[in-house]
Amino acid sequence: MPEKELRSYKLFIAGKDVEGDGWVYTVSARSLLEDVFTSVSLKRELEQNPDSDAADHPYVVGRCAIAGDASIDLATEAAAAAASAWAEVPLERRMRLGSMFREELIRREDEFLDILTSEAHPLRLARWELSCMKQIYSEESLYWYRQRMHTEFEHEGRRLIVRRQPDGVVAFNPPQNAPAPSAALAVLALMAGNAVVMRAPRSIPLSTMWLMRDVVGPLLEEIDAPAGVLNAVCSNPKQTLDRWVASPMVNDIFYIGGSEEGLRFQEQCVANGKKPILELAGNDTIVIWKGADLKKAAEAICESFYGSGQICMVPNCVVVHPEIAEELIAEVRERVKLVRPGYPEDEDVLLSPVRRSERFFALLRQSLDHGGEIITGGQRTELDGTPSETGVFLQPTVVRVDGLAGARQHEIVRSETFFPLLPIVVPEAADGADDDTLLNSFIDFVNSNEYGLRNSLWAKSARVMNAFVQRVVNGGLLKINDSHIGFLPYLPSHGGTGLTGGVYGEANYPILKTSHVQGVSIAHDVSPHEAVFGP
Repeated sequence: MPEKELRSYKLFIAGKDVEGDGWVYTVSARSLLEDVFTSVSLKRELEQNPDSDAADHPYVVGRCAIAGDASIDLATEAAAAAASAWAEVPLERRMRLGSMFREELIRREDEFLDILTSEAHPLRLARWELSCMKQIYSEESLYWYRQRMHTEFEHEGRRLIVRRQPDGVVAFNPPQNAPAPSAALAVLALMAGNAVVMRAPRSIPLSTMWLMRDVVGPLLEEIDAPAGVLNAVCSNPKQTLDRWVASPMVNDIFYIGGSEEGLRFQEQCVANGKKPILELAGNDTIVIWKGADLKKAAEAICESFYGSGQICMVPNCVVVHPEIAEELIAEVRERVKLVRPGYPEDEDVLLSPVRRSERFFALLRQSLDHGGEIITGGQRTELDGTPSETGVFLQPTVVRVDGLAGARQHEIVRSETFFPLLPIVVPEAADGADDDTLLNSFIDFVNSNEYGLRNSLWAKSARVMNAFVQRVVNGGLLKINDSHIGFLPYLPSHGGTGLTGGVYGEANYPILKTSHVQGVSIAHDVSPHEAVFGP
């Protein structure tokens, strides 16, 4: 077997590598498709015996130390000790971290993509994730953040300042499906002047530990940040979250996960005086109005299947004007043929394996029982796209749902499924006697969604576009005639309303979410008596 260097990360606490309580190993995603038995056996053997020669197997790509209670608390204490000194660092110096981070990601792009593909991210989607980070830390976005962090005015002999101050210690809980890009949001919290504790998911920690330890850590050292301003541990979720909630040293907890669990966690945070920052499930809607460019609309719709739908911000439901429904469905049926399975490092692959697919078929049956009709897909498939009862991939599946009023009786319309399973809702004539009534019903449908991450509209009519801009209040982002999942400068990459963001949900700019507004007045030769009562 060829020799290779195993990525190995201890806990990162107070600027030092700290021993953990054992190791968790990462095997390549390709190996799980080639020889799942060998991959699982290697992982099990190494976690029982870290000195085993199995570490030299080419399937093994890295390991991360596991944190126990004492190490989790030590990381929190290190952050709390560093927080006040870091908050005193001038904003301009802290803001430099954003551009430095972007430059470092570009320099190490190949390394970043290699790690993500080893964790089962298709290469094209790994590039998309990197594009998110490039836009979040673009010159345009950094300028916008800087303006909102500190603004000054002159008024009647006073220098007035409206600024944002850091909350203190921010703890991050990224998800299993996209840990590293989510962990990258911590740089914004650092720029705001906070100290950070990062939990790398125990099931998939490698990319998060690489990003924190090898990328962000050295950048902080370069700008002379205090040791302890960034800490990263690989640990169990409940164990860690319980300790963060109970700790008087933690101010904010950035939680990314499912809606049901996240909303319960929100209550715990508030009860314990923490600010919860929630990134939960999405159930995004795309509306297609007559006159739209249907080929491009179909491209955006098929983003639903990227990563096998296991991305919170992909489209989850399409609502189409009945006059163009058949034509749109035909375009989608053709476009979906380009979304195929394969090894994650293959350039054209967009589907990811789905290990637990029983719920996919239960959701599909429930929709068919309510009158849904399969347009395409509906089966398991092998690596080469051949339908199979034992395949680890799922075909991109489109279901037609007739009638807008009762559409949410279909679970695939009402809730996020996290599968490559997309309903196209076609209103019946009875749903709207004319276009004005139909437009109102479409907007009501979007606004009544319990979730609220992203919404999209495809339309040619300026009147329809303006109606959506003026009246759609649901969600953190509205895209019109554009990619649903694409990223742009200035605009938020995350955040939403309802079951997506919780009680405090809105478009999420982490540099703002982890800070608070403060007003300052510096007077010059002002009489306090006259300031109150006038001259």
